[in-house]
Amino acid sequence: MIPITSTEITLSTSRTLGLVAIASGENYPQANQALEASGFSRLPSGAYATSLADAQAARRTASALVHHAHEQGAIIITSSRPYLGDIGSEIAARLPGTWRAELEIYSHPLWQEDLWDGLWEASEIHRAVADHLVPFASVLKNGTGTELLLIERPGHRSGYLLGALTAHEKEDLHNDPDTPRSIVLPADPGLAAHAVTHNFLPAYRRALHHRDLNTVLAALERIREEHQTLQTIKDSGRYSNAVPLGGSRLIAQMERDFADHAWLEFRHVLEHAPLLLARCRPAATAWPDDAEALTRLREALTHSQGAWDEWNGLRHELHSIPRTLPAHEWSQVRGQLGLAVLPAIETWLADSEAFERQARAAVPGGHAALSTPSPRMLTARPAPPPAHRATTAHR
Repeated sequence: MIPITSTEITLSTSRTLGLVAIASGENYPQANQALEASGFSRLPSGAYATSLADAQAARRTASALVHHAHEQGAIIITSSRPYLGDIGSEIAARLPGTWRAELEIYSHPLWQEDLWDGLWEASEIHRAVADHLVPFASVLKNGTGTELLLIERPGHRSGYLLGALTAHEKEDLHNDPDTPRSIVLPADPGLAAHAVTHNFLPAYRRALHHRDLNTVLAALERIREEHQTLQTIKDSGRYSNAVPLGGSRLIAQMERDFADHAWLEFRHVLEHAPLLLARCRPAATAWPDDAEALTRLREALTHSQGAWDEWNGLRHELHSIPRTLPAHEWSQVRGQLGLAVLPAIETWLADSEAFERQARAAVPGGHAALSTPSPRMLTARPAPPPAHRATTAHR
């Protein structure tokens, strides 16, 4: 439970901005009024700043702030740390690749609850967000989807906490061994960036690899179960409750329904599998003969590219115009795409074991010789259907 406290104005210093003020609390608008009345200028982030270049003018502004804050019932807190916006930018500038830092302000105490769902971790930074007021944070972004949350470490006069953010659905954060754990960063930006580069980011990349791999495997298992059910019904001529089928028209409808559902799952394969396959090096593992299976899987993805492009183009079109397809028309579209990639789906079902063991051996920074297939995924599995070796997908 986040504690609800009085309205506060936190002051910190910035080498470029001067004195920076951030208002927080249930009555934060009144604190912002006090800052504006005192001569502070509002920044795009929502923070306020005033120059310290003229010492006399700075003292007048500070004196006015004390007066106006008292009128509005706001408490002034002087931070022992530099302005977090600067720290975030200094760390980002030292990370490999192209990074930027954006300051986010959670003026109302309830706003920071949005961080709970976004945090991809269950250690110290998650507890900090759950148990302490976090009125502001710096989000480090690399432009390719990676977002890291940087906050001041609660209960300490220096140091920071860094954790990962994600928009993807997450497993049980406390029990998932692949969840990336937050780390404590020192106050020095250079040392902090070194810790992020050499400790946090490698662990984060491994966590992404496992998450994407598990997403692909789970999608294939769901397709496999529906495929087996459909095959059993077609072979027996009866529904699962032993009621006889009424005719071939029902079989055709069941196949269309399967194609619809299969496309929804196979999208995960098309999205995540290419990068996973690119990391696989069969010759460096105990299963070099898997190379042929991986070639078939890559070819299946290539043959599915047209359907994948069509799907993404359609989604983009529907998001850019003020209309959407009715549900039954969406189902028809998905069914057509599912039928188009059915040979690819069957290839992936047939060669999924080779894919899993090679992808688990290809964990970034891991050791191929120590990686083995998951017993959960590879045991008690029904025999896969025969894979099509067609050179082009049906369209």
